[in-house]
Parts: sequence; structure tokens; C-alpha cells
Amino acid sequence: MKRAAILAVALALVALVAMPGFSQTAAQKANLAASLKVDTSVLKSADNQLLLAPSTDNRKVPTRPADPSALPETDPLHWYDMEWAGWNVTPTNLPKSPADGAIGKKIIFIVHGSHPWTTACTSGAKKVADAYKMSFKVLDPNWVKDVQDQMIDQAINEKPDMILLIPLDAKGAVQQARKINQAGIPLHMFNTLPDAAALNYSLGWTGPDDFGQFRLLAKAWADQMRKQNPGAKTLGVAYVQHAPGGSPYFARSFGPISELATYAPEVKTLEKASPTPATFDANTTMQLVSDWLTKYGKDLKGICASDDSAQSLGIFQALEKAGRTDVVVVAAGNSKQGMDLVKEGKLFGITYQTAEGDGALAVKYAADWFNGKAMPLRQNLAQHIITKADVDKFYPPQW
Repeated sequence: MKRAAILAVALALVALVAMPGFSQTAAQKANLAASLKVDTSVLKSADNQLLLAPSTDNRKVPTRPADPSALPETDPLHWYDMEWAGWNVTPTNLPKSPADGAIGKKIIFIVHGSHPWTTACTSGAKKVADAYKMSFKVLDPNWVKDVQDQMIDQAINEKPDMILLIPLDAKGAVQQARKINQAGIPLHMFNTLPDAAALNYSLGWTGPDDFGQFRLLAKAWADQMRKQNPGAKTLGVAYVQHAPGGSPYFARSFGPISELATYAPEVKTLEKASPTPATFDANTTMQLVSDWLTKYGKDLKGICASDDSAQSLGIFQALEKAGRTDVVVVAAGNSKQGMDLVKEGKLFGITYQTAEGDGALAVKYAADWFNGKAMPLRQNLAQHIITKADVDKFYPPQW
């Protein structure tokens, strides 16, 4: 009887080990251990900068006003729900991390549209995905929100381990995020900030702090205009804006406007507009700026652009036609065209807008979540203003 009992226990143990649940748990532990050993800190982007450089922003998150929209647009807190989106959310039905390792996970990476920046962003994301041996699929709606909605449905049907999304429209992102959440698929949003309500359904958000960067850029811009116009009581400026609707449209004009209201109150906004019908077209931008130069003449001392490539080229075409070399121009960066313009002494300054780092940080966030790490609601890319003094450090350009 004793020998029979021992045999029965042995057979039970063999059966237990053979069960899928038992072997899967062992495999998950091994996968997690291997995933935690992956070192992405040594990865570099095409410009030889660290792919995953830590954020340099140490600002404290301010207290939200009772009604930010009631404040004037020149008050930084008017933009609270955009600038600080992600810090004050109500997590809704968010899945818990399986904590079984990032290696082998399937992620779908939904971007906003075809552009050299997007190509670089995807390249950076793939470097991290490859490091973790993830299945990595990219979907591109080519700037059409209805197509992006269809791609979200497609991604849900493929049942990936996570969807990573650049929302095309801040308001429309709420419905997109809710749909993914209701399908039970983890969602991570990145690059452009959606409406704060969308982040209730997202594990988190990563990307550039456009407001923060443009506040830094605004100060450098104002300092240079003061240097070129000593003692001036008024410094007239204009803003070539981003495509309406997304967070860059607001951050890259109202960020500087609200910052300079206190830092340099002598800076006065003369005009702000998004070039139409083609927002990122040199000829369209040239016509817009030419009209401003005719209307304001020497009163126009500075131009801030939301793009350092096509828009900036159009700006300088207009300035050259008008024979103006005194206008201080700054822009979001940092494309090859933009950095070349900085090197030539035309553009005074641009933001370091690492496209590869943007995609890489999103995938690293996903990997850390799969690895069971406690993740913040928001992670920003490192901030830096590139001028002629250090532009050479950022060659070759990422795009």
C-alpha cells in the first residue's frame, strides 16, 4: 500500500508538470528574467545621440485651476488641460501587466501619416522592438482620421498584446481610446497629446513636451530679439502655425505667447495663422509671410514656425524677396533642412525633436509595462534648444 501511494503521488506530479499552466508559468518566469536583462540604454539614434535620453524637465506639475478656459490665452494655466494632460486622469478599466516579459510580445504601432519624420520615428521604435524580439507591425493612415479609425478596428481584430497610437485628432482620440479599452487590449498613446479624457483609457503617454520646449525656445527667441533691438519698447512677432486640431497647433504658438506675456511683455503678437491649403508647403508659407511683411514692414521683428523644413524654407524665401535679414526666426526641429538653416545662420534656434527617440520611448514604455515595472502616467523626451553654437553635434540628421 505504501509503495502504491508513493507511485500515485509521483504520477500526479508528472501530470502536473505536463499541464500547460505549469509549464507556461515556468516559461513566463524565464521570459521575464531574460527580458529584464535586455539593455537598451546603449542604443543610439542616427544622429549619434542616445536613443533613450532621460527627460531634462524638472518642473513641478501645477494645481489645476477650477476652470482653465476662463483664464486669458496669455495665461499659461489657460492651457493646463493640454500642457499637463496625462498627470490628472481617472484610470478606467485599465488592464494589469502580465509581468511575464517583453520578449516575443506582439505590438501594433499606429502612426498619423507618411512623412520623413514618421519614417525616423518608426526606425527608432523598431530598434527597441528588435532588442526585445517583439513582433512589430506598423499601420499608416496617411493623415486621414477615418482611415485611422478603420486601422484601429483592424488592430483590435488582430488581438495584439498592445496597441501604440499617435492620435490624429485630440477630441476624436477619446472615442478611439475607449474602443480599444473596451476590447480589452492595452493601449499606449504617444507623440501628440490627445484630449485629457482619452488618457483615462491609456496606460500612459510618451513624447515631446511641446509646450515645455516652446517655452524654452520662446525665451531664447526673446533674448535674441532684444539683443538685435536694444531698448525697443515693442517687438512685433508672428506665428506660422501647425495643422489645426492637434496639440502642436496650440503648443507651438500659444506656448510662446503665454510664456512671453510674463518673460518679455514687450513682445507683441501681430499675426498667427496656419498656411492654407497646404500647411507644410514652402510656397504656401512664402505667400503667407510675404503678406505679413507687406502689412507690417519693419515692425515685424520675429517669426516662430511650427516646422523647420518646408515652412522655414518658405519663410526665408519671403524674407529674401523682401530683402530682410533682421527678422529672428525660430522653429520646431530638427530636420536636415532646419539644421542646415541653423548652421547657415538663418534660423536662430530650433527644438531638438528626436523622431527616433519618440518612437523608441513609446516601445520602451510598453516593454517596461510587460516586464511588470510601475509606470508613470507620462514620460517626456529630453528637451534642448539647438543653435549655431552646437548644431554640429546633431549631425547626421535623423530625417
